[in-house]
Amino acid sequence: MAKKPTTPTEHASSEPMLRRCIGSHRFGIEPHDAPVGDFPRRPSQKDGLGRMCQVHWNQYTAGLARDAKARNAAPVEEPEPTPIAASRRPRAAREVTITPEGSATIE
Repeated sequence: MAKKPTTPTEHASSEPMLRRCIGSHRFGIEPHDAPVGDFPRRPSQKDGLGRMCQVHWNQYTAGLARDAKARNAAPVEEPEPTPIAASRRPRAAREVTITPEGSATIE
């Protein structure tokens, strides 16, 4: 039976550790396997590494910035405001009658 590597250094010497870069369908970045050293540090993640390799992360964030810039540069057409009185239905007239016992009736 072959001996399995038990420590990270034994494992690292036999083959490079790879991690899956998730890519981005929106920006045409294909998922792939990359060495762990290619991933940026992300302390908020469970394992402390990002989900995309550094090269693809830069492409992804540049694409997001381009989209935001294009969105902000496009003229925004605001609809004409409708008068409030025209948009509401007129209320029916109601009459409130208070009885001598103190209860109210609406007619």
